[in-house]
Amino acid sequence: MFTHKLFWKTITTFLLAACISLGNFVQISYAEDDLMEFSKKSGYPIKEGYRPKASIVIDADSGQILWEEQPDLSWNPASIGKVMTMYLAFEAMEQGKFNLDTTVKATEKDVSISQIYALSNNKISLGVDYPVRDLFSMVAVPSSNVATVMLANLVSDNDEAGFIHKMNEKAAELGMTNSTYYNSSGAQISAFGGLYQPEGIDPEGDNKSTARDLAILTYNLLKKYPDVLQFTNKPVVTTMADTPYEETFETYNYSLPGAKYGYEGVDGLKTGSSPTGGFNYIATAKKGETRLIEVVLGVGDWSDQEGEYERHLAGNAILDHAFSTYEYKKLLSKGLNTIDQKEIHLDKDFYGFVKKNSEPSFSLENGQLTLNSELGQVSPKISAQSVNYQESEKKAEKLPSSEVKKKQPLHTEVAKKSARNYVLSSILAGLGLLFLLFSKAFKKRNSDVSRRSRKTPTLTSRLLLTSGILLLLSAVGTLIFL
Repeated sequence: MFTHKLFWKTITTFLLAACISLGNFVQISYAEDDLMEFSKKSGYPIKEGYRPKASIVIDADSGQILWEEQPDLSWNPASIGKVMTMYLAFEAMEQGKFNLDTTVKATEKDVSISQIYALSNNKISLGVDYPVRDLFSMVAVPSSNVATVMLANLVSDNDEAGFIHKMNEKAAELGMTNSTYYNSSGAQISAFGGLYQPEGIDPEGDNKSTARDLAILTYNLLKKYPDVLQFTNKPVVTTMADTPYEETFETYNYSLPGAKYGYEGVDGLKTGSSPTGGFNYIATAKKGETRLIEVVLGVGDWSDQEGEYERHLAGNAILDHAFSTYEYKKLLSKGLNTIDQKEIHLDKDFYGFVKKNSEPSFSLENGQLTLNSELGQVSPKISAQSVNYQESEKKAEKLPSSEVKKKQPLHTEVAKKSARNYVLSSILAGLGLLFLLFSKAFKKRNSDVSRRSRKTPTLTSRLLLTSGILLLLSAVGTLIFL
């Protein structure tokens, strides 16, 4: 028996070595999961130097990860920090502190902040009442720093440091374990020239987060306050309409339909850029009943403003890959199903995301059937797709070992083994003949090039001939010895 096993191990090793020597006949393509490769196929090619430092895509309904690359890299998200400010403003409205029609009267400090060239992207006039809904539009689209501070002061009753602490407390509550906030807008406190100065907060501190944490934040924002999308889904917005203070802004989200790199289904959410953070982007996109959340961080360099556009090519490519690779469908029907050789009864139809042309797998635990996913959940606080089940009362009868043998006689197993041997033998024989044909072809080609090669076969033709003979012998051996 030992000699028999050794013989077949030796033959297998030799054949593998022969295949490698002949140029790797079998190759595996990893292009499906290579960002630079699939971006070309998507029609949104990513240029060298503009590959995101980190990215992630999740299902907005379940929190299932569909794509990730360095999702836990610590990064300065720049103006994406404003998303947490918007979250806390929506939460305050939910608590009844104010509503979208509540107005905020502009102070001298607000006017002065709006006049700082490095921070300014909209005008604020002294004594004017700005409705919260207009402040939201200013924050979301032109990424107004002064509007963000005005909104944060409304939420915190002008407790600037208290608002920063609230941002960090909410991040911890949501499971954003690698995020720290030092300001409400994404701009360092020191850039405000003393006009915005939360006590006890490092004025040079940059907000830090990760693609994963920002996806968690956006997941919770859309789950609890989906109305945020009304402020992020238009390529052009007008604030303070029909007043002397009316302004029109074009979005920096160039993936919105109607913008420069419009992608079907995109309806938000926020961009951000800074000298230390480069160009960043959170996108939400919906096709049919499927909504995805995407975060892209660190595209390009601040010194090259092309990154403002290139982040959207990268974002579109990654979104397109997720939409084309996965599908949301019914995985199991309500009622009786067999999972892991157990008969179970599901309370309802079970839907989920799976890769196209693949079979889903499930886990059964504590009366919950859960979909197993390749990349898992974006946060342990967000449970995977699951459905309640009950085990069927019908138990399979345990037969005595003698009865089992009667049910599965020995000659049946022998017949199955014989059939397998015939298949294996046929495959080996076919490969052997193919190698012999290749050997003859190589020999003929070289004889046409050089007279000398008619007498001296090339190394390649020798290897092919030898491999072919060994494969034929292996085919015969399979029938005789196995």
